[in-house]
Amino acid sequence: MNVLVTGGAGYIGSHTCLALRETGHSVVVLDTLERGHREAVFADEFIEGDISNTVLVKGLLAQYEIEAVMHFSAYAYIEESVREPARYFQNNVIATLSLLDVMRECGVSKFVFSSSCATYGQPNQIPITENIVQNPINPYGFTKLAVERALDAYSQAYGLRFASLRYFNAAGADPYGRLGEDHRPETHVIPLLLSAALGELPCFKVYGTDYDTHDGSCIRDYIHVSDLADAHVRALAKLEELDVLKINLGANKGISVFELVNEVSKATQRDFPVELHKRRAGDPAVLVGSNKYAYEVLGWMPKYSDLNTLIKTAWAWKQSHPQGYSGGGVHNGSF
Repeated sequence: MNVLVTGGAGYIGSHTCLALRETGHSVVVLDTLERGHREAVFADEFIEGDISNTVLVKGLLAQYEIEAVMHFSAYAYIEESVREPARYFQNNVIATLSLLDVMRECGVSKFVFSSSCATYGQPNQIPITENIVQNPINPYGFTKLAVERALDAYSQAYGLRFASLRYFNAAGADPYGRLGEDHRPETHVIPLLLSAALGELPCFKVYGTDYDTHDGSCIRDYIHVSDLADAHVRALAKLEELDVLKINLGANKGISVFELVNEVSKATQRDFPVELHKRRAGDPAVLVGSNKYAYEVLGWMPKYSDLNTLIKTAWAWKQSHPQGYSGGGVHNGSF
């Protein structure tokens, strides 16, 4: 299938492009490179540009005979979304609607959407299933839910076939070392721990040690980025027979912050300072997603999302790319 991947230079998008190529799909990446990396692009074609450029997008859909779109182009920092909600609604919602309208005009009817567990807010049950109430508590979550609602309406009115994939905490790196995690600024916990272990940060900060959990720190569901990529490929194939998919992507297992600290110290064989701080407002004690439905519908089960593999692959990437993608070469679609 000919697939347009928006945001294919980003963390999850780049890993998904790799998985698409490995399963025989033709991949065209559209990315502004505002937060992605040209060196991470693994595709048949790369175009630097914005999804809001309707003339550009229409031309790409026609030129490359695009049959499906995977959409990763979004801002994804929760704290930034609180400070700059206008920017988030413009990029995450309005630009996405523009993309959907061009797809409709060009007759492209398959859409895989990068959604988020942030649409659930503070859930009233653990593990989180797809049928609980979605009640986001920050602008980032609102934007993801707004697009999900738009997809429902576009499906009913225009025949759009879509998959909304609600991620939990993406982590790790390609097991073969070809791609990794390089956010600027970095906000994900495992890269921050690795930077602390290497002395690039003065310490690692733990926010909250008095949660009602086994060790007092909060618990999250970490899903390996390669497992996420695999789920996207499976969802795309499933849209051949189903019109609508709304699926959680998690490991169905919680890992505490202190467990991460201990595993990173063991994997790197380094001790590093840890600072204990008060809880941050709005941080739930436990967020774990059920992946039962993902298995039932997609036949998907995480392969790399155990704690050891998450840390091992992230550490291998960090060691081989100490400055991230900076200074790396563009691989032109092959490794």
